[in-house]
Amino acid sequence: MLDARSNTIDALVRRSAARTPDIVAVQFDSRSWTYQGLDDAVTRVAAALRSLELDAGARVAAFGVNSDAYVIGFLATIRAGLVHVPINYALRAGELSYLLEQSGASIVLVDPALRPTLDEVVEAVGISRVIALRDEPGSVVEIASNTSSELPVVDVAVSSDALAQLLYTSGTTSKPKGAMMTHGALIHEYISTLVGLDFTAEDRPLIAMPLYHSAGMHVFMLPYLAIGATIRLLEKPDIPAILDLVERERIGSLFLAPTVWVPLANHPDLEVKDLSSLRKAQYGASIMPVTVLNRLRERYPDIGFYNCFGQSEIGPLATILRPEEHDERPASCGRPVLFVETRVVDADGNEAPHGESGEICYRSPQLCSGYWDKPEATEEAFAGGWFHSGDLVTQDEQGYITVVDRIKDVINTGGVLVASREVEDAVYLHPAVAEVAVIGTPDEKWIEAITAVVVCKDGRQTDEAELIDFVKERIAPFKVPKRVLFVDELPRNQSGKLLKRELREA
Repeated sequence: MLDARSNTIDALVRRSAARTPDIVAVQFDSRSWTYQGLDDAVTRVAAALRSLELDAGARVAAFGVNSDAYVIGFLATIRAGLVHVPINYALRAGELSYLLEQSGASIVLVDPALRPTLDEVVEAVGISRVIALRDEPGSVVEIASNTSSELPVVDVAVSSDALAQLLYTSGTTSKPKGAMMTHGALIHEYISTLVGLDFTAEDRPLIAMPLYHSAGMHVFMLPYLAIGATIRLLEKPDIPAILDLVERERIGSLFLAPTVWVPLANHPDLEVKDLSSLRKAQYGASIMPVTVLNRLRERYPDIGFYNCFGQSEIGPLATILRPEEHDERPASCGRPVLFVETRVVDADGNEAPHGESGEICYRSPQLCSGYWDKPEATEEAFAGGWFHSGDLVTQDEQGYITVVDRIKDVINTGGVLVASREVEDAVYLHPAVAEVAVIGTPDEKWIEAITAVVVCKDGRQTDEAELIDFVKERIAPFKVPKRVLFVDELPRNQSGKLLKRELREA
């Protein structure tokens, strides 16, 4: 029986349906779901999952791009008392197999277009059932849309400390780990988000970044559902489609990873599209080049930009740089959100002086309970009563955080530590550079040679010597790249995070 004091994600959705039943909650392609319609759809799919007689807390993997079916599948999984396991839709068979096996998933909700990839591994990993998200008989959308029969009753008692999701880290430096996120942790994160990002029910947000990623689902989709907003959902972050929707549907709030903001800032459609409805623009999931950010802010002075920083293990929002704070600190990721306490420590675990780099650590009810089936990694991450993020930052006297690098991405060149981000910021100033990643490559003399991997803008070019001379004028000699490589594109995951591990391996 449902607890009268229920503090779960499911209760949050039920409350929105009771408060604003006739408001459109989600629009996707030609389908729209009111809050009451969404709540009923979730109940029907939850009942279908319950009919499979799974054990409480069984894992249900989701392997699909953005859709209304994906949202319903997530909400139905937790209403049924099960644990959702979102999976990056770009993964191939070996990577997919690892996540399915490591999580212990017994069911997969899948987009039909991705079924061939799933079919390669489904038998070997012991998946008992595969259910289509859409476009097939018996799919999530078909079950959700079946209003011909009486609405079933789903009455599953779930506590706030029960697992809602295994949220896998992006695996940019090692194999992904499943952060165990409880209902209570995520509810705290939603409140931090609503307060820090100034969301309102009238924002008319567009969500184009992947929902399998924690930012798309837990910083935008669920907090906006909590306050009764109408959400426009896009399958993938396609720039022409985004610009068209902002103009045509008067979108007021837009979150994109810097890897989408950067090409959007240079896209020819930007010259002809009316973005006057846009009032809130959020960026996060990777570092935004300050040059690109300043260009956008100068061009659109009426848009408030928010820098969102954090990681999967904290739900993921940990700090925010608000619009009015960008003038003085455009490179900062701001200060901690409502339910997050931070501490910056040096390599010995001592408090780092203001302005000096150290690892940012967290205390928060938003934090994960640990890593699924990885007790040693959990113990290491929570050593000393703080969660150790792996992010190298500085903090000033007012508490503003500036990201230096991932600790594993700092380059040891000739015994001197150099943050790759600082070098990247200098390279980005060159007018021919569209994207750059700076890594350390093995070198007998320097230990690691600073190496810049560069993507040039369409129609622009430079060479290694010119770019090195350009950077020499802007940063200290020991930080200047020893080598420049030119590529057509940089390896990234679908949430926009740069996979420097793949560059170093290559």
